[in-house]
Amino acid sequence: MKSWSPYALLVILAIGLDQWIKALVEAGLPFQEKLDLLPFLALFRTYNTGIAFSMFSSFGDAGLVVIAVLVVAFVLYLATRTPSGHIIARIGFALIIGGALGNLIDRAVYGHVIDYILFHTPVWSFAVFNLADAFISVGAALVVFDELIGWRREPTPSND
Repeated sequence: MKSWSPYALLVILAIGLDQWIKALVEAGLPFQEKLDLLPFLALFRTYNTGIAFSMFSSFGDAGLVVIAVLVVAFVLYLATRTPSGHIIARIGFALIIGGALGNLIDRAVYGHVIDYILFHTPVWSFAVFNLADAFISVGAALVVFDELIGWRREPTPSND
């Protein structure tokens, strides 16, 4: 599978799904009101003015857009240098890029990222995140996983 078309399609699908769900959230979920789905999972619309757990919010929109563009460019560079046989890594890179571009669209259009997924217990809660963040996390895990199995693919040197 030497063509980049399936990976480009995955990027487009990730962006489209992310933006579609965010539009539904914006239209139908009250701001900062928890809607419990399960005892540990809720929908909770809020806005993230930074990157990953609101870090770097002091950089402002333009600075965060520049950082996001640089990250996407770097991930694209890594993806293009990945051998065609590393399909898992290439899928991971496509998910990272799709998620990053989904959040970049939010930042460029709204000046913040729309977050809405909340894992919680009665005494603890994880940071609110969105599908784009999940794509980035799963993509990164796939790239790491591919690297780990890649070590197993390489022949071990013999001590002859």
